[in-house]
Amino acid sequence: MTHQPLAVVSGAARGIGRAIFRRLSEQGFRVAGFDRDAECAERTAAELRQQGRAAEAHAVDVRRRDQIAAALSRLGQPVDVLVNNAGIYTDKPFMELQEADFADMIGVNLIGVFVLSQEVLREMRDGGRIINIASRSYLGARNMAHYGASKAAVVGLTRSMAIEFAARNIAINAIAPGLVETPILEQLSEDRRPALAKLQPGRRLGQPEDIAETVAYLASPRGGFVTGQVIVVDGGKSLGSVWI
Repeated sequence: MTHQPLAVVSGAARGIGRAIFRRLSEQGFRVAGFDRDAECAERTAAELRQQGRAAEAHAVDVRRRDQIAAALSRLGQPVDVLVNNAGIYTDKPFMELQEADFADMIGVNLIGVFVLSQEVLREMRDGGRIINIASRSYLGARNMAHYGASKAAVVGLTRSMAIEFAARNIAINAIAPGLVETPILEQLSEDRRPALAKLQPGRRLGQPEDIAETVAYLASPRGGFVTGQVIVVDGGKSLGSVWI
């Protein structure tokens, strides 16, 4: 019987994670969505199952090693592709930040990536893939010191992991999205969102599917020679003022 590869996507309930969950299913993976809101993730899984695909959802807080280990044991096979997408975001000026703001960001956005990756790697076969969703804000951004710092740490973690697991042909990369239309942007004011869109080279925000397509490439056989890289998917915004 042919082995159906398994992909785990954290933060699969909404936004980018949901798009990745769907795209990897289309690519032929058995997909498992990990999310604190398992009910929402299960709705997407149910839609995929109605299309004849293998999909499931599990209630997992990526800060909880016990929940991660329990969910992985229920899958019944090693993970071939892990997408660390779960994350949190708040928008706050530097002088208003508290230690708790940093602790929350690091706990989910960095330690969550570390713990889930470590648990998956215990059983991952040689040739597997790990894709970490970072953010273009790792380059620096206004009112995002705590968020940008957590995502910069994800970049450093990605590169270090890639070095350690290269001998096993496990490709580990990061994707750094720019502004993408997700529920996270709802935290921004209604006038700020269109203002930010006007600053984009294409005068539009990214879509979750833009990120999912990049994940699909890295998860495919064609992406196997790419490792330790940070792929910025932001419509060219990080190129700076050349568009003005």
